[in-house]
Amino acid sequence: MSDAPAPGRLPAGMKAGGDAQEKAEKVLREHDTSSRFRTDLGWWGWLVGAISVVFTLYHLYAALERPFNNWMHGSLHLAGATSLIFLLYPVSRRLLELPSTGVLWKDALLGRGRGVPWYDVLLAAAGVFCNLYIFVEYGRLTGNAVQILGYTDLDHLVAVAGILLVLEATRRCVGLPIVIIATLAMVYAIFGNHSPLFPHRGISMENFATSTFLSTGQGVFGTPIQVSSNFIFLFLFFAVVLLRTNIGQFFNDLAFRAAGRFTGGPAKAAIAASGLQGMVSGSSVANTVASGSFTIPIMKKAGFKPHVAAATEATASTGGQMMPPIMGAAAFIMAQNVPDVEYNDLIVIAVIPALLYFLGAFLSIHFEAKRNQIRGLPVDELPSIRSLVTRADLLLPLAVIIGTLLSGMSPMRAALLGIATAFVLSFLRSSTRLGPRGLLELLIAGARTALPVIAACATAGIVAGTVTATGLGGQLGRGLVDIAGGSFLLVLVMVMVACIVLGMGLPTTANYVVTATVAAPILYNNFDVPLIAAHLFVFFFGILADITPPVCLAAYAGAGIANANPMAAGVTALRIAVAGFLIPYVFILQPALLLQGTWVELVTALSTVIIGMIGVSSGLAGHLVVRGSLLERFLLVGGGLALIYPELTVSLGGLAAMGVAVIMQLVRRRAGRGSEAESAADTGGEMSEAEDVDPAGGRDVRV
Repeated sequence: MSDAPAPGRLPAGMKAGGDAQEKAEKVLREHDTSSRFRTDLGWWGWLVGAISVVFTLYHLYAALERPFNNWMHGSLHLAGATSLIFLLYPVSRRLLELPSTGVLWKDALLGRGRGVPWYDVLLAAAGVFCNLYIFVEYGRLTGNAVQILGYTDLDHLVAVAGILLVLEATRRCVGLPIVIIATLAMVYAIFGNHSPLFPHRGISMENFATSTFLSTGQGVFGTPIQVSSNFIFLFLFFAVVLLRTNIGQFFNDLAFRAAGRFTGGPAKAAIAASGLQGMVSGSSVANTVASGSFTIPIMKKAGFKPHVAAATEATASTGGQMMPPIMGAAAFIMAQNVPDVEYNDLIVIAVIPALLYFLGAFLSIHFEAKRNQIRGLPVDELPSIRSLVTRADLLLPLAVIIGTLLSGMSPMRAALLGIATAFVLSFLRSSTRLGPRGLLELLIAGARTALPVIAACATAGIVAGTVTATGLGGQLGRGLVDIAGGSFLLVLVMVMVACIVLGMGLPTTANYVVTATVAAPILYNNFDVPLIAAHLFVFFFGILADITPPVCLAAYAGAGIANANPMAAGVTALRIAVAGFLIPYVFILQPALLLQGTWVELVTALSTVIIGMIGVSSGLAGHLVVRGSLLERFLLVGGGLALIYPELTVSLGGLAAMGVAVIMQLVRRRAGRGSEAESAADTGGEMSEAEDVDPAGGRDVRV
């Protein structure tokens, strides 16, 4: 999901200069496939704009009136999306960089220069035809005639063409990884009877095509595309409307005012700002570039090394996808996959794990700043309280949408109320007021922002349908348990690795659909793991692929903004986000963190987890009270990990190890103070009360 009004564009609220914005858009196009679209459309821009406006207005109308059933609505949803994708996204990114030949017919033939090449116009028309075929033929396709006489040759042709068009559209605007996974799934479905691993009876090509494209409730038109057409589009449009009201800049200002004056303040403010923006957006790469264009230069100026600044922004932007209420749009699909948990309950359950993730990032940055003596920003450089108060109404749309969800209203109704609130607020000040042109741009941006998500959901539906039809999920689960020798912890580690590998290069929604279909059943079918815990486990680790080397796209994007070494940024992001890699294990082992227990269990679990996170973060950063020795760091990390494990004797041992490390550091700190005081007395100098000198050479700066 893109958090920009249109893919490749920075939100209106992001204050980046001309050169900075140009660099940001270049980085975004380099690392984010969804941002590689045509910008010089010529007169075709009018047609694309008109389709986009109608596409957005239709979804708003459908949310209010519900004129069609889910399958018919989904076919219109996918018809509009595929047509826009082929008109906007070229067959190769190189075509965006090649200059015009100077000859109009050559440009049209080769796809260079302005406009849309002829072959993409044909593909767009084919995409509309295949999906409208379902809409027009709905009565026959769902009637007894197909059951008795079977599908016609035209049905088979449309089904095959529809699948191929979905895959090509996805490749253009989402990327190759998800297409490769879907292709392998299709090959397995058709030729599974010849597979040496996990064989099955095999499915004929004709049956596979019709069941994947011409059947309601599965394949292309399964749960992902139904959720996309009913809920995700509205929340994406809600995010676009919020950004048009400059709420992105307001989030930045609010975060910097709250955290900017403390030790390592710029980095802490960047984490808070990206977390807040992540509540309404879900693309880690786009969020890294958009927010990082503003926050990374400030972090570098404050004293953070470039790769640390890039890693901090990437870690926070990735975590934004875990923040309720949208959670990278995957929350809507998760609510369908977990029958006992409504969406309104899910966003409450997910709050504690998400906040723990950001607390872990805060702790890592705090100790990093203490070790490197990085102060906060002067108060006079921070946004004034008065400026925040005068813009406090910008939080109202978010408050409305969360409040309506918690009150029990449907996500669709909550999104509509949020959109209406933000739209009304936009007229209260000249900086956000939308004229006729602005309103059209808003509607166009809503359609463009949704295209990668729609394509990803359609392709992910192919994967999910194949896994279900072939029984691959059950076979994988049994095989993995056998390999692990029945060890629960080993299975968790193997599932984690599988989710990270499957999640590399995938957008959040497709990422979750694939991991929930392939990996989550391993946990709840073979072990006594609550369904919601298993789904959140795979959800977390699929997202964390964006900051896990070697394919850490968010860290690479941040490194492009910071002019840092990409791999160094990825490794550092892994360290800063270490809590994110521990929390899923914690809520699997201690379901109380998911509100699956008593309040006493919840408080106990939170206490041990937070203390453990302090130990791990300070040990990895190399500073708690003073700079840590190798032994002290080992005790802090080991003790922190032991505290996180939900076993009393193990936790007590971890607490003791951390206590020894703290005592050792306090002794060294006192010894350092004494030595410094004696030196100051001998030379007639005075120690600064703002500084504690570490005998290992570090300076603990209190701000």
